[in-house]
Amino acid sequence: MPTIKVKDGTEIFYKDWGTGQPIVFSHGWPLSADDWDTQMLFFLSKGFRVIAHDRRGHGRSSQTGDGHDMDHYADDLAALTAHLDLKNAVHVGHSTGGGEVAHYIARHGESRVAKGVLISAVPPIMVKTASNPGGLPKEVFDGLQAQLAANRAQFYRDLPSGPFYGFNRPGAKPSEGIIQNWWRQGMMGGAKAHYDGIVAFSQTDFTEDLKKITVPVLVMHGDDDQIVPYADSGPLSAKLLKNGTLKTYKGFPHGMPTTEAETINNDLLAFIKS
Repeated sequence: MPTIKVKDGTEIFYKDWGTGQPIVFSHGWPLSADDWDTQMLFFLSKGFRVIAHDRRGHGRSSQTGDGHDMDHYADDLAALTAHLDLKNAVHVGHSTGGGEVAHYIARHGESRVAKGVLISAVPPIMVKTASNPGGLPKEVFDGLQAQLAANRAQFYRDLPSGPFYGFNRPGAKPSEGIIQNWWRQGMMGGAKAHYDGIVAFSQTDFTEDLKKITVPVLVMHGDDDQIVPYADSGPLSAKLLKNGTLKTYKGFPHGMPTTEAETINNDLLAFIKS
């Protein structure tokens, strides 16, 4: 399995397929690079080089006990891009991965970066604060941690069966394969990484990161996102970006790269080629 060892000794697993302009995919919590299978195959067939890694503590990467914060996530991504010597790369992040992409570009600069994409992403900040009155109360995230600590296996069954993919909506047709694949990816990772990751994705303020980014960034968000509510994320991020474009998807859920892959892939392709 291809891995790199970052400076604290953590091993980061990655996939690297094809040649051409690189597209780097950063996955959501608590998943893995496998969550990008549909995108990886699509863009590989279009002549791109596609790369996806398992975040530390997730998937096949080391189940380290610490470093589960956005600084480490961004630094791990920077180590991977340097190791592969990527240039003119497009960075695509879903959910927590969107925060990772924003923090990576702002923290490590744009010399290797052509464009960015934030899909159903956590920036600017999820938790409710004095400066973010539209955010979710901290108790919501405390509850997620409590459920994870009490019965992670059941919690990871309930999330994809319900709000993550919108399978709890009237008329929705749940896919057992999608639900089981989410559960499989989640259970591959480490409980400590996932527990700490809830704080990382909910309490990190990406406002200054977004303001620093000058490359073109596409912000894609569904207006029926039950995980990262639309009004407090997509539109606000697009406004903070110097060169941001918001694309809103009516009725699409948080996990839209999976359930609405054809639409998302074609819109990504159009943006990358623009």
